[in-house]
Amino acid sequence: MSLGFMGIQFAFALQNGNVARIFQTMGAELDKIGYLLLAAPITGLIVQPIVGYMSDRTWGRFGRRRPYFIIGSLFAGAALIGMPHTTVLWIAAFTLWVMDAAINISMEPFRAFVGDLLPKEQVTQGFAFQTFFIGVGGVAASILPYAFTNWFGVANTAPAGEIPDSVVYSFYCGAAAFFFAVLWTVLKTKEYSPDEMRMFHPEPELAAEARPSSGIVGFFKDYATMPKVMVQLSIVQFFTWFTWFAMWGYATAAFTQHVYGTSDTTSALYNEGANWWGVCSSIYAGSSAIFAFILPVIAARTSRKATHAICLAVGGLSFISVFFISNPMMLVLPFLGVGLAWASTLSMPYAVLAVTIPARKMGMYMGMFNMAIAIPQIVAGSILGFLLTSVFDGKAIMMLVVGGASMLIAAAASLWVQEAE
Repeated sequence: MSLGFMGIQFAFALQNGNVARIFQTMGAELDKIGYLLLAAPITGLIVQPIVGYMSDRTWGRFGRRRPYFIIGSLFAGAALIGMPHTTVLWIAAFTLWVMDAAINISMEPFRAFVGDLLPKEQVTQGFAFQTFFIGVGGVAASILPYAFTNWFGVANTAPAGEIPDSVVYSFYCGAAAFFFAVLWTVLKTKEYSPDEMRMFHPEPELAAEARPSSGIVGFFKDYATMPKVMVQLSIVQFFTWFTWFAMWGYATAAFTQHVYGTSDTTSALYNEGANWWGVCSSIYAGSSAIFAFILPVIAARTSRKATHAICLAVGGLSFISVFFISNPMMLVLPFLGVGLAWASTLSMPYAVLAVTIPARKMGMYMGMFNMAIAIPQIVAGSILGFLLTSVFDGKAIMMLVVGGASMLIAAAASLWVQEAE
């Protein structure tokens, strides 16, 4: 059931590792990158709650969640193929919006899918296994530009305003991986019928919920009465995802400026640095795949929230440590710590939430929970550019330092979460 998420991560990893590079190649100023990358959180903020709400109510011959998987993969694949061929900045930005909307259509139901099909005692392991496949997809996708350049001799530079072939071919591979991995999940999984769901997830009906919520009024009613633990986790998520946006938006510039000493997007040195960011992306994705199987063991002996706090603290310190590194090879070490934080981010909050929320509203609440991911990224995209130019004199490395501090706050906040037994 989790293989499809590997395909989704192909798209996300290529986007997070290369879109800022594409925007810079097309002439976008560094302090405007954050605004252009707002496509991801804004589309997630809008699309995921809607898709979650709709997928809770979709029962047909093709299942409950699976129709959304395949529809999203088709549109995302088309956007992935088209993205590296855009030649105008606004067209590239529009393509990113389409890509993110399609990815979100596929992604949100996958979170609910795990909650649908697994008993409560297996939910932590289920999200850990999903995190493993996310890590595998992230490794393969992130290293593609580097592999095409260094293993197959594909050109890694291009004339001004054009995308190198190493990136173009990587996006082609991402489109194919997305579609076929999702297709595997669609063809190889069976979803429970409504009667089976009621049998496996029996829930007493509360008086306030005697009449099922419907429409926009029902959505806001459920949002206003969300479980307390969801509110607490949302605070943790805010400071966590502020950090991830800072990394995705400015790591390429931080590497090329701070370690490689260049901002010339047409130079071989710049593109080498951008490729090395892809390698470090594969490091944190790969380590997260390994850590995914360790986290449930730690959580079983302590608690999910304590495990999450430890992982986020390690991640925050790892981001800050990048400031003190000038050797590209040494960047591997902090990104192992970033991988630990990434593994926990993708599993622990969802495991805490999935054992708390009603099964009949799994998709909707998972979609709502994504708002705690989207909003901090919107905030980050709105203010990081200002901080970069007005406070840090264009030094992109400071965006990773700010992100590290934010993640340390998230680690402290996670200890405040009250888990359900």
